[in-house]
Amino acid sequence: MRETTDILISGGGVAGLTAAAAFGAAGFRVTCVDPAPPVTGAEEDGADLRTTAFLQPARAVLEAAGLWERLAPHAAALKVMRIVDAGGEAPEPRIVKDFDAAEIGEEPFGWNFPNWLLRRETVARIAELPNVSFRPGVATARVLTRTDAALVTLSDGTTVSARLLVAADGRASPVREAAGIGVKNTRYGQKALAFAVTHPIPHDNVSTEIHRTGGPFTLVPLPDRDGRPCSAIVWMETGPEVLRLAALPVAEFEAEMLARSAGLFGPLTLVTRRSVWPIISQIADRFEAERIALLAEAAHVVPPIGAQGLNMSLADLACLVELAKAAPDRLGERAMLLAYHRRRWPEVKARVTGIDLLNRTSMLGARPLRDLRAGALNALYSLAPVRRTLMKAGLGMR
Repeated sequence: MRETTDILISGGGVAGLTAAAAFGAAGFRVTCVDPAPPVTGAEEDGADLRTTAFLQPARAVLEAAGLWERLAPHAAALKVMRIVDAGGEAPEPRIVKDFDAAEIGEEPFGWNFPNWLLRRETVARIAELPNVSFRPGVATARVLTRTDAALVTLSDGTTVSARLLVAADGRASPVREAAGIGVKNTRYGQKALAFAVTHPIPHDNVSTEIHRTGGPFTLVPLPDRDGRPCSAIVWMETGPEVLRLAALPVAEFEAEMLARSAGLFGPLTLVTRRSVWPIISQIADRFEAERIALLAEAAHVVPPIGAQGLNMSLADLACLVELAKAAPDRLGERAMLLAYHRRRWPEVKARVTGIDLLNRTSMLGARPLRDLRAGALNALYSLAPVRRTLMKAGLGMR
């Protein structure tokens, strides 16, 4: 059986589903496939318990896709980014610096959401769009491109002819591999634990990143849970240490959390399971091939620092949608895809390099180097123009 469509999206994670909603809302015929059905409940097996902070520029993309009105009731605003250095002799705060969104505008830095909820709301939005077909449980099996179309064979035997094939199929992207695009990969010997906690001291919409060794311990605001303040935590450490922490009985794990959080929020109560994620940096050699555009983790992967990962992906999407809408009759043609690569690759490369440096700094174990890190934080923060420039750069604002 053979079908035709404007855009085939390979990958139904948060980025792929958002792309399906965005292109569908823009009037294109879209088919989105993913080998696994999306897990849309927090308690279900395989639920992604990580959270995503959508930064200011992402809101316009979500509004245009018809997603923002669905997501807004579940948002936890991020008004302040707090950096805490606890790299002294004892695990306690020695430097605390607040980057306040009010310094650069009226909006918060962004809004935080659980990843499983993003999938639930995006799947519901796609169901409203008659020109979008989402097929969970169906994989991309084979890719053949020609100058006028990508011919994609799906795992159910269907062949789809698409003017544009969007690879949103993850860091080990089969579509990227089929296109012969290489990647540069950096490993840190780190893993991350992701989970949620409640705590007695309110977060006051402050995202708090605590640095000691091994990587940051980051608490990101979530809406209250059972009447108690709640935060999502990403705890980065060396691989063996994360595996040790993940296996601890809950009471022992909570004691370790209290120490690593420098006691800033009081005793932390674990309210979800603990999931473990590998930490790498990765960038594809190019973001396009004949009739193919790479999106999100198929194009780039970064450590979870500064909420950059999915926001870079939405910037990819915004660029692709803009180019598609500017010349719909030339969708997927060489000139469009080269324009996409030229606009996104240098920007992404700069961010991957910057986040790599921040991550290596956060991993420092030797005390004199930790002291240097604290001094650099103090110096950068103390200069108001530098502080405001850093905040705008983090948001992707010019």
